[in-house]
Amino acid sequence: MTRRNFLLWGGTIVKPDIMKEEEKVYTTDTGLPENAFRELAADEKYVPVMHPAHDQKEVTPYSVGMGLVMAIVFSAAAAYLGLKVGQVFEAAIPIAIIAVGLSNALGKKNSLGQNVIIQSIGSCSGVIVAGAIFTLPALYILQGTYPDIVVDFYQIFLSSLLGGILGILFFIPFRKYFVKDMHGKYPFPEATATTQVLVSGIQSETKAEGKSGQAKTLVIASLIGGIYDYIVATFGWWAETVESTASTWGQTIAEKTKLVLSCNTGAALLGLGYIVGLKYAFVIFAGSIFVWWIVIPLMGTYGAPEMAAMAPDAIFKDYARMIGIGGIAMAGVIGIVKSWPIICNAVGLAGREFKGTKSDTKEMRWQMDISMKKIVFFIALALVAVLIFFWFGVIHTFWQALVAWLVVTLIAFLFTTVAANAIAIVGSNPVSGMTLMTLIIASAIFVAIGLNGTSGIVASMVIGGVVCTALSMAGGFVTDLKIGYWLGSTPRKQESWKFLGTLVSAATVGGVIIVLNKVYGFTGDNALVAPQANAMAKVIEPLMMGGETPWILYMVGAILALILNWLGVPALAFCLGMFIPLSLNTPMLVGGAVAYFVSNSSKDKKVNDARRDRGTLLSSGLIAGGALFGVFAAITRFAGFEYVTPGSPELTQILGCVAYLLLIGYLIWDSKRAK
Repeated sequence: MTRRNFLLWGGTIVKPDIMKEEEKVYTTDTGLPENAFRELAADEKYVPVMHPAHDQKEVTPYSVGMGLVMAIVFSAAAAYLGLKVGQVFEAAIPIAIIAVGLSNALGKKNSLGQNVIIQSIGSCSGVIVAGAIFTLPALYILQGTYPDIVVDFYQIFLSSLLGGILGILFFIPFRKYFVKDMHGKYPFPEATATTQVLVSGIQSETKAEGKSGQAKTLVIASLIGGIYDYIVATFGWWAETVESTASTWGQTIAEKTKLVLSCNTGAALLGLGYIVGLKYAFVIFAGSIFVWWIVIPLMGTYGAPEMAAMAPDAIFKDYARMIGIGGIAMAGVIGIVKSWPIICNAVGLAGREFKGTKSDTKEMRWQMDISMKKIVFFIALALVAVLIFFWFGVIHTFWQALVAWLVVTLIAFLFTTVAANAIAIVGSNPVSGMTLMTLIIASAIFVAIGLNGTSGIVASMVIGGVVCTALSMAGGFVTDLKIGYWLGSTPRKQESWKFLGTLVSAATVGGVIIVLNKVYGFTGDNALVAPQANAMAKVIEPLMMGGETPWILYMVGAILALILNWLGVPALAFCLGMFIPLSLNTPMLVGGAVAYFVSNSSKDKKVNDARRDRGTLLSSGLIAGGALFGVFAAITRFAGFEYVTPGSPELTQILGCVAYLLLIGYLIWDSKRAK
């Protein structure tokens, strides 16, 4: 690549002759150093955009304040979307675009360091949400069957807060291994996209390459996606889910063969599918149709007599989904086995730093973490807080609380590398599968020590929430720190202010879950789907209440995951598709197909890349807008607004197809406008 004739230094352009030779940072057309995405030669060093030898403007009242606002807004949005469809979007890219747009609109100079802090604090939202909503709503789900289950705000809040803190502390010793030692070896897809957005802010400041229109494009896409989803959720002008059983022929096929086809028409899911891409969207969909078009018809036709009378949805919830749960648990075990060398290497690196060497003391600002002595102290303090929380707030028996504490500590630490490795390679965090395995292990141990019944259910789910949030935070934090590495932020500042973002996000998520439970609920008609939480409830109930546990179905799923891994198929993605409803997986495939078409719609590779990137930007807007307006729709219903859907069900189904096709057409058309 050709080198530009300017240098980035502290976020501004300066002439080469005013800097020392070793401080020069030659950038490519992407605005990043030429060696940002490739492995370094033996004698080569990476110098980030903001030169590490100089202090940078990072932590300011503006950056911290805006980061907290982003954490609150996106926590609410991600919680709603995750409980509705089971997929939590990563907020890093939308927050980065908003940060760049605001800094340009306000005329801020040298804003790169501040924008990194805004993104780092704000992105606490998605990771905390994933940890909370995948587990804790299961208590509300089981509350309908066992009314003596009590869910308090402080349990949701503290499990999210303490889990997030453990995730931060457990990952910091691994930072140098993942972001520095493995430079150029991991793709970091989400971190790459976010970094390029942040760099575009500098390019806009310097007029080197005007990309300030990105924020405008995101806002327009957000409004389109938000208004679209708000109308269908609030007024029901068209069907939110198009399904074959809405027709007479579809009902006949479902009754005789148990075959169904359904697709959610929401804007947010279409955007999610685009960003995930065709490969993984297809794997997820393949897992879904394996259950819906093979397993369920077989069970309904050749299974127990009572299954023949059950609807396909009922067979899925009560039987077929358990195979996916077993597969997800085994996928987590496979991940730990593959990551064991990483754990050993990172622990050794942290141990050497803890002892302190002469070279460590000379490290520049760019590689300064919170000191290992402080990390060890804070980990000890956090673990004591977790033990006290379990003892006084959840279990109330010291030795049982101690056992729960040991389970959480061991699993959260071991799975930290699995989560970070998944994010670094494919950009998705398999926390749900790892948490399911945690619940199975913890529940078996709790029953063995006499902790069962409804008290065991509460204990297992709150403990699962701590583990799930810790793993979610560890996986998300590696993205933030890799962004900081490429751009030259101070790791210690990112790490320190991450705790405040975690606190605010945990409080927001706790409140949103309570409000959404009152408005929609998690059981009954028109309830929030909460697929992961429903899966957790299905696992925990028979273990704790003395019911029949479907170990055979779990074993089938585990064996299937082993076979998929042996064949080179992403086992986690396939098994996730097996327990998420078909209506939520179909639009993922549609979005992935749109991404493939847009990325291959020209003979010119540069045009294809530009169209793909614009589509990613538009999809981020659809996700953010759909989720945010989903929260507005929940508030509307919470305020008592009820609207009777006009027209017949057949008409709303037709209108749903038309509206969805128009939305797909918009995404394709606007993506192809890129040049």
